Amino acid sequence: MIKLSDDKFSEEQGKVNPGDQARPGTPGTGENICQSCKGSGRLGSAPCPNCGGTGVVTEGIGGA
Repeated sequence: MIKLSDDKFSEEQGKVNPGDQARPGTPGTGENICQSCKGSGRLGSAPCPNCGGTGVVTEGIGGA
């Protein structure tokens, strides 16, 4: 397991939400709109559990 540094930027960059297929910044991945909340980051009055309230998820790109 890779230990991230203690600064806030690194913690946010490395955070993986349930809807993510990989850590943000992983080669061969990109951001896509969360299908659960349609990019709003909210489901009702609560943060979306799929994207962690960001409205985006990290997904693999390309085919193969």
